[in-house]
Amino acid sequence: MSQSKQLLDEYQAGQRDFQASNLIGAELQQLQLKEINLANSYLNSVDFSRANLDYANLSGSFLCGANLSYIKLDEADLSHADLTKAKLQGASLVGASLVGAKLSGASLSGVNLRRATLCGVNLCGANLAGVNLRNADLREANLSWANLQGARLSGANLNGANLNGVNLSGAWLNGADLQGLDLDGVDFHEAKLSGANLSKANLCAANLSESQLRVASLRGANLRAANLEASLLVRANLVAANLMKANLQQADLTGADLTEANLNLANLDGANLTDVIFRQAYLWKASLAQVNVLGSNFSHASLRNATLEAVNFLEGIWTGATMPDGSLYH
Repeated sequence: MSQSKQLLDEYQAGQRDFQASNLIGAELQQLQLKEINLANSYLNSVDFSRANLDYANLSGSFLCGANLSYIKLDEADLSHADLTKAKLQGASLVGASLVGAKLSGASLSGVNLRRATLCGVNLCGANLAGVNLRNADLREANLSWANLQGARLSGANLNGANLNGVNLSGAWLNGADLQGLDLDGVDFHEAKLSGANLSKANLCAANLSESQLRVASLRGANLRAANLEASLLVRANLVAANLMKANLQQADLTGADLTEANLNLANLDGANLTDVIFRQAYLWKASLAQVNVLGSNFSHASLRNATLEAVNFLEGIWTGATMPDGSLYH
């Protein structure tokens, strides 16, 4: 009797513990194997496609080249498993643990990793386009040069993650924790970042054009030379942020707080600055042509050599501001 046949018979008889099994190349597709314990097993090239292994224990198992397409592994333990070159397209791993798992060369298209734990996992160069990672734990994960275009990362924890060169264009990051991360040059074009925490993040030269940053926290963030053209920054917190040479043309900053922000040489042409707080902000040689300043507060801001073309000064508060010619506003 083959070991796979013996496993199936024993499973149907109520047995669940099959640790350290050798099922290399076994065909186990479409089977119901919920709560099975295959920890530390040899499962290389096994075919588990469309099988149900919810709540299974596959920790420390070898699954190199395994076919796990459309498998159900919700709440499963895959910690320290070797999934090198495994086929995981369409798989459901909701709430699964993949701490320390090896995923080099794995096919991950259409995978559902909602609430999954991926702390410290190496996903360098992985194609995660459109993948569901909502509320996933990605602390210390290596996502450098990964493709996360259109991925769903709302509520995800990315503290300490390596996001060097990652593509997050069109990604859903509402409420994501990106505090203090190095996001230098990252592509966030059309990304959804409403309510995200980007405080003290390094976003130097990042592409945030047409992104949604409603109520996002960018307090103390480095946005030097960042592209924020046509972005939505309604009620965003940009206190003490570095926006030197940033492109904010046509951006909507309604109600945003830019107290003590550095906007030297920034371009805000055509931006909506309704009710924006610019108290003690620096706007040396900044361009503010055709902007709406209704209700904005520029008190004690420095606008030396700034361009204020077609600005209605009566609409804003300018108390103690240094004007483009160096004089104080009265």
